[in-house]
Amino acid sequence: MFDSVTFNALSSALDGLAARQRAIANNVANVNTPGYHAQRVSFEDALAESVKQGSGVTAPTTKKSLDPTRIDGNNVNLDTETLSNIDTVLRFQFASNATSTQFSYVRAAIGGN
Repeated sequence: MFDSVTFNALSSALDGLAARQRAIANNVANVNTPGYHAQRVSFEDALAESVKQGSGVTAPTTKKSLDPTRIDGNNVNLDTETLSNIDTVLRFQFASNATSTQFSYVRAAIGGN
């Protein structure tokens, strides 16, 4: 169970989404820092490929945003960060609920409540 493609994919998704949450928090914290470039976390394409290959294990990658910068060299856009945060929170909740369901199946199989 704990080495299944489903469990591995859910775990990888939660790790990727948590990394994205940290990047968003860093971006918002640095919205007024001259020269700061927003961070972008990606993992979805690598995760889909990993699942296709039968593993489900992948790690997120973090890169600097190539979005246009303001005069001070900063390219954090609070609207973008807010929307990304909402999307990430909803995806995290979905993956967390799916992981909880997987654990409840194991608990039921071993005779727990």
